[in-house]
Amino acid sequence: MLFPREILPSLLHLTPAWLKARGLKGVILDLDNTLLPYGEGDLPEAYRAWLSDLKGAVPVYLLSNALPERFARVQRLLDLPGHAPALKPWFGFRKALKALGLPAREVAAVGDQVFTDVLGGNLVGAYTVLVPPLREQEFFYTRFIRMLEAPFRRPRGGVTR
Repeated sequence: MLFPREILPSLLHLTPAWLKARGLKGVILDLDNTLLPYGEGDLPEAYRAWLSDLKGAVPVYLLSNALPERFARVQRLLDLPGHAPALKPWFGFRKALKALGLPAREVAAVGDQVFTDVLGGNLVGAYTVLVPPLREQEFFYTRFIRMLEAPFRRPRGGVTR
């Protein structure tokens, strides 16, 4: 439950072709430190272009534990469906799947944290993808959790792409 299906060196490696090769037709995407550096409110240009390409190919749903006000600002900026706070890992993923209209096996759940993004995605049967955090500066609590996650930051089967 705690191991991702795959680990990518960057979110930018998750392309429409990558998804298609795995039979994936949708994406549940984490916000903080996955798509957006922690504490920032705008996407870097490379991520803006990547997201535009991805949205043109498959439906994308933004799922976050962020505060609702911050999430709403970013959601409007990115023009993505989604919700927050999702209370990951226990909640949110089923609502995201329903909104995407896809079975879990056809959806990539992508994030930077094992105990929220990977666990939640695995609990619903999604194809879990772990990416490195965009920024090392984050909540003290998150830094502590990352130390606990360390043994699980490798994919099932031991293959990293």
